[in-house]
Amino acid sequence: MRNALIMGAAGRDFHNFNTFFRNNKDIQVKAFTATQIPDIAGRKYPQELAGKMYPKGIPIYPETELLNLIKKLAIQDVYFSYSDVRHTYIMDKASEVMAAGANFILLGPDDTMVQSSKPVVSVCAVRTGCGKSQTTRRVSQILIAMGFKVAAIRHPMPYGDLVKQKVQKFVTKADLLKHQCTIEEMEEYEPHIENGVIVFAGVDYEAILREAEKVADIILWDGGNNDFPFYKSDLEIVVVDPHRAGHEREYYPGEVNFRRAHVIVINKIDTADLENILEVRENIRELNPGAIVVDAASPLQVKDGEKIRGRRVLVIEDGPTLTHGEMQYGAGVMAAEKFGAAELIDPREWAVGTIAGTFKKYPDIGTLLPAMGYGAKQMKDLEATINKVPCDLIIIATPIDLGRIVKFKKPTVRVGYDLQEIGRPNLEQILQKKFKKK
Repeated sequence: MRNALIMGAAGRDFHNFNTFFRNNKDIQVKAFTATQIPDIAGRKYPQELAGKMYPKGIPIYPETELLNLIKKLAIQDVYFSYSDVRHTYIMDKASEVMAAGANFILLGPDDTMVQSSKPVVSVCAVRTGCGKSQTTRRVSQILIAMGFKVAAIRHPMPYGDLVKQKVQKFVTKADLLKHQCTIEEMEEYEPHIENGVIVFAGVDYEAILREAEKVADIILWDGGNNDFPFYKSDLEIVVVDPHRAGHEREYYPGEVNFRRAHVIVINKIDTADLENILEVRENIRELNPGAIVVDAASPLQVKDGEKIRGRRVLVIEDGPTLTHGEMQYGAGVMAAEKFGAAELIDPREWAVGTIAGTFKKYPDIGTLLPAMGYGAKQMKDLEATINKVPCDLIIIATPIDLGRIVKFKKPTVRVGYDLQEIGRPNLEQILQKKFKKK
C-alpha cells in the first residue's frame, strides 16, 4: 500500500478522493493540504465521507506544511488537486515535491468523471471570471424553453460542516439560509433559483448526481474556477476571456478545458481589443480546430446609472474573479467609467480584519473591493470595511443583492450582466441540434 497526500482547496481534492481513492486498497491517503480558501486547514475529511478504510477520517493541513508532511508521513505520491494556477506554478510545486523524494501526480478526466443516466451539458472556463455564470444561465433558459426539466449541479464550495454538506439541494432562497451559505455560494446559487432552476451542490458528487437525476431531464454542470467537469458530458461548453488573451494556454486546468471543448464561447467581445480577440481565435485554430466558436458579449445592466455621474464611488466586485482569477477590474469598474464617476475610492486604507488580509495576499487587486465572504467573520469584516470607506455611492457588481447580507450606510447602485450571443452559430442552435425538443 502506497502512502499518498492530496494537495487541494476544498473542492476538486475531495471529489478526487471520493472517485479514485475512497475504496482503493492499494493507496492510503495520509493527509490533505489546503490553500486558496481561508479556514479550511486544521479540519478533517470526516470518516462518514472517507469510508471504512479511514475510521479516524483524514487530517487537513495548510499547504505550507507540505514538505514536512512528505517526510513525517513517508509520503510516496503527491496528487495535485486544485485549479486556476499557472503552468509554471504547477511545475514549481512538482519540483518541490520531487526534490523531497515523492512522485507528483495529476489525475485526469477518465479516472474522476462520473457517468450520469441523464444527458449532461457542462459549462466551464479557461479562467475564473470569464463569464461561466451568465453562460450557464443562458443554457438553462434555452433548455427550459425546449421543454426540459433542468437541474444545475454547481462545482463544490464546502466551507462548513462537510457531513451536513454531503448533498445539498436549493429550491428557494430560504434554502440558502438553511444551509448557511457563504457569499460565494449565494452568488452562484441564487441566480439559478431566480430562474426556476433547482441547484445541487455539496461534497459527494456521485450521491449529488443521483439526487439530481430524480428531478431532471438534463443535468447542467456549472463549473467553478477553471476546473474540468466532474461528470462525463454530452456537450462541453467552455468560456474564454479576450481581456486575458493567451491565458487559455497558460493556466491549469483551463487548457484542458480549452482542448476538450465541443463549443468555445468567446465572451466580452464588445469590450476587448481586436488584437486580443484575434489571439484567442488563433489559439483555437491551433489547439482545438474542431470546436464550434460562439461570439458573445456580457452587456452591463445598470438601474439608475445616472446616479453614478460625478460621484466618488466604492466599487464592489465578485471576489474570486479578483483574487485567484487575477482580474484587476470587473463590471462595476466598467459601469463607473461608462456613467462618469468622479473618482473610484481605493478601500485598502479602511480594510478591516480578513479583508485587509485579502489585499495583502492579492496585492494586484485594482481600485475596488472584492466581495469576500467565506464565513460569518469575513462577512462582518466586509460590512465594516464598506461602511468605513468615505464615498458618495456604492456600486455593487456581484451576482446577488448584497443588501440582503450587508447593511449599507450609503446609497447603492446594482450592476448586472447577461450573456448576449453575437451572430451565428449561437447556443440555441447548438442545443437544439444536440437535443430534440421534448
